[in-house]
Amino acid sequence: MREINASIPFDKRMWRQDLAGSQAHVAMLGKQGIIPAEDAARISAGLDDVAAQFEADGVPDDLALEDIHMLAEARLADGIGPSAGRLHTARSRNDQVATDFRLWVRDAIDQAEAALGALQDALLTRAEEHADSVMPGFTHLQVAQPVTLGHHLMAYFEMFARDRSRLRDARARMNLCPLGSAALAGTGFNLDREATAAALGFDGPTRNSLDSVSDRDFAIEYLTCAAQTALHLSRLAEEFVIWASQPFGFVSLSDQWSTGSSIMPQKRNPDAAELVRGHSGRITGALVSLMITMKGLPLAYSKDMQDDKPPVFEAHDLLGLSIAAMTGMVESASFRLDRMRAAAETGFSTATDLADWLVREAGVPFREAHHITGRTVAAAEAAGIRLDQLDIAQLKAIDDRIDARVYDVLSVDASVSSRTSFGGTAPARVRESVAAARRAREEEGR
Repeated sequence: MREINASIPFDKRMWRQDLAGSQAHVAMLGKQGIIPAEDAARISAGLDDVAAQFEADGVPDDLALEDIHMLAEARLADGIGPSAGRLHTARSRNDQVATDFRLWVRDAIDQAEAALGALQDALLTRAEEHADSVMPGFTHLQVAQPVTLGHHLMAYFEMFARDRSRLRDARARMNLCPLGSAALAGTGFNLDREATAAALGFDGPTRNSLDSVSDRDFAIEYLTCAAQTALHLSRLAEEFVIWASQPFGFVSLSDQWSTGSSIMPQKRNPDAAELVRGHSGRITGALVSLMITMKGLPLAYSKDMQDDKPPVFEAHDLLGLSIAAMTGMVESASFRLDRMRAAAETGFSTATDLADWLVREAGVPFREAHHITGRTVAAAEAAGIRLDQLDIAQLKAIDDRIDARVYDVLSVDASVSSRTSFGGTAPARVRESVAAARRAREEEGR
């Protein structure tokens, strides 16, 4: 029973949050006259000593004391004696752990958002560097239309911007303080819950004591954000895995972010990217784990909820590692621009540009232009050349409405330069996008 009941091996990670909550609580108790002011002062000083002990020596796994709350109070009693017992006046471990966990998740959100911001900065730097670098754009992993590498990287910038937005939304929603809800019904003591909420950086107290001690929506929402972020990280990781393969050869990963083979000395394996890809499954599993734990629990607190923290802690650790790894890979990758350009020039990737030209310059209905372009692709394929290598006579033989101006759109450079619609791949648009993103990042830092 001691082993299954104890949570100290994992909830000791919340010791800073637990002591912060206790400091806010005891300050309120003293100010409200619920406990003598001298005891409040003695407890506060004692909590500082406990914090110093944990900082220096770590938190022991004392199963007899069950959890971080009991361990901290026991250490406090060791230091200041019986007056430590006044600390738990007007609170329960139920509202205590709900408060600690919110504080911890709030810190985790801040850390994830900051790390994603650093990844976005790395993407911005590389996108600006490669605003003109041509590569193939894919659909179904088939060459579709030429784009720029800068445009491709900025797509991930946008994904991570949404991830950060979701994290900020989750943080705002969770930022209410359960402390003072006690076990489940509130308390008869004259608490100042607004004061403890403010002291801990919350926007205010929670409004229903039953919900306060049983709510884990904030943890589920954090895991939802983490899972969505992990999916985006996994997609970027998969790009690096594919691009680093010999058939593609679009990128060379640094030794720092790749490994060798135990028997094949020529190998450079994208292990970091593959692990990021794998971590997405574990993070999504953490979300499912907590949702299943919570799905059938009646109000208010049940011991099942002790299992809320391990999946959150695991997801936090894996997410931090994944973001750091992808940031390092983006920063250090050597892109093989010659291979990217060569791939963009295969598969007749400017065929759509020909169809658009026929619509725009020759007044041909798009569906007819589509058929003309199909015949043009077939002619180039039969000749074993690119579309822009067909001479004007060959083009006119397919449709007399084609003239020499068509060569302005048939090369991959002309194609990307023509995609000037807002959000398009034209180098000028990519630079505008990077500049706007940099301004937004600067505003965030102010």
